[in-house]
Amino acid sequence: MQIPLDYYRILGLPMQATAEQLEQAHRDRTLQLPRREYSEFAIQSRKQLIDAAYVALKDSGTRQAYDAQLLATRSEPVAIEIYEQQLIGALLILLELGEYELVIRLGRPYLSSGSGELEGNAKDALADVVLTIGLACLELGREQWQQHQYENAAESLETGQELMVRENVFPEMQAEIQADLDKLKPYRILELLARPLADKAARQQGIALLKSMLAARGGIDGANDDSSGLSVEDFLRFVQQLRSYLTSAEQQDIFEAEAQRPSSVGVYLSVYALLARGFAKHQPNLVRQAKQRLALLTERQDVYLEQAVCAVLLGQTEEATYALERSHENEPISFIREHSAGAPDLLPGLCLYTERWLQQDVFPFFRDLDQSNVTLKDYFANEQVQAYLEAMPPEDTVAAGRLGMAGYSSSTSYGSSDYGSSDYSSSDYGRSTFGAGQAVGLGAAATVGVGSARPSAYTAEEVSNLSPEGQLDNELSASVGADEPMVKSRRRSSSPKWGRLALVLLLGLLGLGLLGFILTQLFSLFGGLFGGPQLQGDPPDIDVARPAIELPTEDVQPTASDDVQVIAEEAIQTWYQAKAEAMGPQWNVDALSDILLEPTLSEWVAKVESNQREGVHLEYEQTIQNLTAEAIGDDQLQVVADVSEIGNAYQFGDYNGAFSYEDELTVEYNLRKQDDQWMIESFAVQ
Repeated sequence: MQIPLDYYRILGLPMQATAEQLEQAHRDRTLQLPRREYSEFAIQSRKQLIDAAYVALKDSGTRQAYDAQLLATRSEPVAIEIYEQQLIGALLILLELGEYELVIRLGRPYLSSGSGELEGNAKDALADVVLTIGLACLELGREQWQQHQYENAAESLETGQELMVRENVFPEMQAEIQADLDKLKPYRILELLARPLADKAARQQGIALLKSMLAARGGIDGANDDSSGLSVEDFLRFVQQLRSYLTSAEQQDIFEAEAQRPSSVGVYLSVYALLARGFAKHQPNLVRQAKQRLALLTERQDVYLEQAVCAVLLGQTEEATYALERSHENEPISFIREHSAGAPDLLPGLCLYTERWLQQDVFPFFRDLDQSNVTLKDYFANEQVQAYLEAMPPEDTVAAGRLGMAGYSSSTSYGSSDYGSSDYSSSDYGRSTFGAGQAVGLGAAATVGVGSARPSAYTAEEVSNLSPEGQLDNELSASVGADEPMVKSRRRSSSPKWGRLALVLLLGLLGLGLLGFILTQLFSLFGGLFGGPQLQGDPPDIDVARPAIELPTEDVQPTASDDVQVIAEEAIQTWYQAKAEAMGPQWNVDALSDILLEPTLSEWVAKVESNQREGVHLEYEQTIQNLTAEAIGDDQLQVVADVSEIGNAYQFGDYNGAFSYEDELTVEYNLRKQDDQWMIESFAVQ
């Protein structure tokens, strides 16, 4: 049978290799044994092919004839003839050469379900083929992972795992593949949810994977190990990235389930989903649910501004005013007061704030709403909204005092050992309608009437006219021009609600003993959850070499006490790796952006693209002889390195001595810290 190999590839040599290089390559290849799981038969089969290649090339006459044969058939695929018992050796060599798909294609017919027959000990031979195909699937999956082809990577890994499970062999390899699948899951979720909304099957698969992660972790703020490698902080940042890919309905489904674990983070995110959907879809019953659910957070959190927004959307102007009086959100309250000047109450400014807050801070985090236009006038003009508000009972009874503002009754202790009792998770929790006097969300806790649920100072129609499209436009035309920026996001203020919510989370999950250790981290985390950067592009550009979400680190200038030497060495090694990937046979130009800044990045991208057009790639051997580093600014390092570099050039797969080189260089690198990562801004040969 024929296998697509030639003797030079078997030995890992170019055609121009010297006799000394030939001998060294044969010695090295013989000593480089495959994994210990391989049988002696597989090891000997591989050695036979290596020896055959060496014998054919060590004699100058035989080698000259073979070279002539290769050059004569250059336009045709090169192959060698092997015996059937040498198949496993050939597959092993192809695996070492990175021909993963070819290994799978050639080896598949010889599996127990295939049509091929294996010579020698059938059981050992089958195990060798299974192991080789499994390793090919593993390496192919990792290669696809590096190329951001996450679903393809998962398919390759699952193929290898299923093969080994079916043949009931190599449990350690199965565990290794499963570990990669677990770490790959966040990347798959992002890729699947970034698909078009019309691709419902893929999106549902992504949501199912997300729910499986949530279950394994014990919830959105759970501390269980799901084997993904994401810490609690990492996972919360991962959820931040996900939100802009999820629709309002998908978020409501996911976060309502999280709220019932119970989870304070789940409650808060479900409020946003309910509020967004209720307003955008003209379903005030969802707004009402959001307001009721906010009562679960008032014991520990200042959520009065959200409660005021909900009250406005339900036409409950007295309750809205009362909520504003309780809020300590200074910046938004100042905005509301400023734009209510001359009015008998704060409703004009609150209506303007409500529109802008929904448009700027809420809708952008829902994929189906990010382009929606927000106007109170349209909302209140909707017949469905009007009918619901008219039918709403005069007294809207809740479990925790007036709008939940008086705190919980003594029967409910948020964050205590009773948190998560059957009252909290009762079957009534989260339903869309409730009768008067019925306890909502907390079961049969003490109830307190909150007064009229209908507008007292204003009718719903008048409330709607307090929007920028109604009377407010005329009143503020002099002060609110077309170029006036939107009110700043409260999620970016100095006193974010998420920071205080972190306290509740820590009390419930970690206990007071660990509070001091990570409180600062979580405060900054939650403070940016709704204001952080959103992913762009399809699929999301996540590097397999780092976590799905990069955590911020302190931006501290290197000092004499810092090990700038280590920073410099790591940066230069990263550059060498990126350079090898970019100039190698795959011409992976994306690797350069991990270490180079402009203008050096553009220069090297142009070099790689030029080499690719010419079919030229290089393989490097680099050694740092000496390296010194010095901090020269807040975020700059100057590095001088003596480098020994060998570049072996190949054109269309053949060694090209004209492009190859061997240099001893002294290079000066200028490093700059950007986004908490040290990058190379420029370098020059001295």
